[in-house]
Amino acid sequence: MDWRDAARLIAPAIKEGQRWADLGAGTGTFTAALARLIGPLGTVYALERDTTATRALEALARKREAACASIVVMQTDFTKPLELPPLDGALLANTLHFVDADAQVDVLRRIANALVSDGAIVIVEYDNRQPSRWVPFPVSLGRLVGLAAEARLGVPEPIGRRQSIFGGSMYAARVPRH
Repeated sequence: MDWRDAARLIAPAIKEGQRWADLGAGTGTFTAALARLIGPLGTVYALERDTTATRALEALARKREAACASIVVMQTDFTKPLELPPLDGALLANTLHFVDADAQVDVLRRIANALVSDGAIVIVEYDNRQPSRWVPFPVSLGRLVGLAAEARLGVPEPIGRRQSIFGGSMYAARVPRH
């Protein structure tokens, strides 16, 4: 998937000029998509704990295009308390499935607390995938509905779907803070 595919998947949830965090940003596919969708008046905070991936994110931030949001790279673990300004949104693209199933609700609550009152979390995950070493704690759309309810968040709204090159399908869902 390139940034264009990522942008098509999440675009319905993003508005120009907003402030978003890409949590578990990897090497920046979704960070680049967010930066383009948000535009030059917005900011993307790219949080990643892996040093090699953080370097790739820093390179992406340095070559910022005029039509893109500013990218602020932070080497940190998004499952810990976040030190960020109030956010319009937080994106977890292929990352929630790395959080232990027993901790997913608490992580979603903590992330929601970093959002403005009408903010949202966008989740991109594999649908109906069995656990594996690449997806240890799967979050199907059905499971996300339950997690959101337990975390006292709004009902997840599917906003995108695509086939995965690894088999099956991926979904994108917008989960409102309230």
